[in-house]
Amino acid sequence: MADACHPVLWVDGGIVSRDEPVVFADDSAFAEGRGCYTSVRVEAGEAWFADRHLGRLQRGAEALGLGAVDAAAVDRALRELSKAAFDDGDGIVRLQLSRRADGRCCLVGIPRGLGADVAEWSAVTSTLRHAGEILSGGHKLTNRVVLGLAMEEAAAAAADEALLFDSADRLVEGARSNIVCVGRDGRPAAPAPEAGAVAGIALQVLLERIPEIAQREIPRAEVDDAREIIAVNSVRGARPIVRLDGAAVGEGRSGAWARRFATVFESR
Repeated sequence: MADACHPVLWVDGGIVSRDEPVVFADDSAFAEGRGCYTSVRVEAGEAWFADRHLGRLQRGAEALGLGAVDAAAVDRALRELSKAAFDDGDGIVRLQLSRRADGRCCLVGIPRGLGADVAEWSAVTSTLRHAGEILSGGHKLTNRVVLGLAMEEAAAAAADEALLFDSADRLVEGARSNIVCVGRDGRPAAPAPEAGAVAGIALQVLLERIPEIAQREIPRAEVDDAREIIAVNSVRGARPIVRLDGAAVGEGRSGAWARRFATVFESR
C-alpha cells in the first residue's frame, strides 16, 4: 500500500503547502548532491531517538560544510510538522540539510506515512557493488544513487530490502538498513565501520546495549550460511530477514537474536 501523501512540508522556518515551490537551483543537495538527512519515526506524536537524530544532522552538516545547524529550528520543525501531518498519530519525517549559494544552511522536512510495517522481511542481493564511503564518518548523505537503485531492485522482486556487497564480496549494508548476521556459531556480527555503511542510529543503540555484537569483515559465504540475518534501522527497529534471494534464512522465521533486538527498541 502506498504511503499517504501529506499536504504539508517544512521549509526554512515554517510549514508550507506541498504546492509551493521549494527546490532552488543553487541548493547544494540539488546541484551537487551535497546534503545530509535523517528519517525520524513518530509514534503517538512522539519522535523516536530525537536527540540522536539531531546529533547525526549536526555531524553531517559539519563534515559537508553546510554551515551552523540551528538545533531549536530542527526541534521545532520536527514537532510542528509531525503535528500538522499526523496530529497525534504515527508517521515518518525526513529532515534534510543543504546549503544555499549565500552560505545559509537550509532545512527541509518531508512527512510520509509508515506504509507496510511487516514483522518479517525478505531480501534480495543487489546487482550493484558498494563502493564504500564517499565521506569518512558514516554520514547519511543525499548522494545515495546506489542505495536508491538497490531499493528499486528490492521493490521489483516484492522484497523488503536489498543487501549490498563490495567488490571483494563482503557485506556492507542494506539499501535502507544496517545488517547484523548471526553465524553458525550463534554469534552476531555487523560489518566493520571501514566497510563504508551508514553509521545507523539503531545499530549504535544495539552496540551500546548488546556488547556481544562484533563489528568485523563478513564475507558472502557467511551471509549465505547465516543462522539469522537482521535488518536494523531507526524507523523499523529490528526486522528479521527470513528469506534471501528466495531461499530461507536459517529456519525461515524470526530467531532468538532478532527477538532480543526487538526488545531493545520497545524500551527506547
